[in-house]
Amino acid sequence: MPKIVDHEGRRRLIARAFQEQVAELGFATTTYARVAASANISVGLIQHYFADRHALVEFAYDDLIRCRDERIEAGVAAGEKKRWPIRRIIDSVVRELLPLDEQRRREHRVARQLQLAAVQDPELAVLAMGAHEALRQRVATAVRNGKECGEVEPAVDADVAAVRIISAVYGLADILSLRTDRQEDRSHHQVLDPVVATVFTGECRRP
Repeated sequence: MPKIVDHEGRRRLIARAFQEQVAELGFATTTYARVAASANISVGLIQHYFADRHALVEFAYDDLIRCRDERIEAGVAAGEKKRWPIRRIIDSVVRELLPLDEQRRREHRVARQLQLAAVQDPELAVLAMGAHEALRQRVATAVRNGKECGEVEPAVDADVAAVRIISAVYGLADILSLRTDRQEDRSHHQVLDPVVATVFTGECRRP
């Protein structure tokens, strides 16, 4: 009986090894050889699944964003189940963008490395901008929903408000990433809560 190979699992294995190497060594110095050694596979296997370096980068970046988005969606679903107001749900899910644990620190380092490389690489720039745009649209939708239920004033520009919130999150994430200790830091509440509060100023009229 032929052996069943989990091809998608192998792609994810390679992608995660690539992410780990980028987070540790940087984008420019991450090679097929280092990824192969990290994943305990051959360079040939990487080349079998990915036609070139860009294909691997694209898949690895998509995998990173997918994992992050799954956590965000789970947070939204949990908040809706508990009947939280939209503001509280936003407070909860934007923290998935902050490097507050090992997984999120790795995600942040990889995302920043790819964004730096994107300055010189148009294809990477498309990937990075696509991920940002998807996040902006998600937050803007939450702001529009807030208008419908009374948490956000009708005159608020949802797109501008979304950029304001995300910019605060990105800036704080960069600052937190510089910390060398791993003690719990609650400063994100002091920084982000007032920013979100400038958008979500009302109370939900829906039960």
